[in-house]
Amino acid sequence: MNRLPFASAARQQGVVLIFSLIVLLILAIGAVAVLRSVDSSLLSAGNLAFHRDLVNQGEQAVSTVMTEFKTNGPPLGGNVTADLQAANYKSTALPTNTQGVPLALLDDTAGPNGFLSVGSIANDIVGATPDVIIRYVIDRLCTNTGAASSPNCVQSTALPTGGTANRNTAVAPPSATVYRVSVRVTGPRNTQTFLQTTFTKPD
Repeated sequence: MNRLPFASAARQQGVVLIFSLIVLLILAIGAVAVLRSVDSSLLSAGNLAFHRDLVNQGEQAVSTVMTEFKTNGPPLGGNVTADLQAANYKSTALPTNTQGVPLALLDDTAGPNGFLSVGSIANDIVGATPDVIIRYVIDRLCTNTGAASSPNCVQSTALPTGGTANRNTAVAPPSATVYRVSVRVTGPRNTQTFLQTTFTKPD
């Protein structure tokens, strides 16, 4: 006559065990999801740091070009009216893709738009480690070679110095031709980062 209470208690214990197993399974799935999220966050942080490092190394090329233009140093020597392959220099605007990257940095061949038709691999810069290679091209934003002129070249006009009154009365300053330096940094596992900036050098 006392068997029914014992049977009911046994059934209740079985239900509790099933619910406990379900909760344990949910916790295990949650733990796996958290671990994957942490791994993804660490991977993203590592990729961002790696990308930033390549950008920092690529700025060496920009510094080299700016020094060359500022001092009229070799190999360009201040001659900006004609192409000079030895300086990775093109006196006319290079063709680019839809993102604005010169095709010469996307094609290492000697084809019409290839790098070897514009520059020299001897100008490549080795980064902080041997597996980082920095390549750059310089182009003058002009449609024709020769002396720069306003219809022929993109010109940047500096604002006069001084206050508002001076800006209204000052004579318009001379224009300066715009140049562009584009950099490709190739890192480990063929990772690539592209940089680009424009600058002026009064002609």
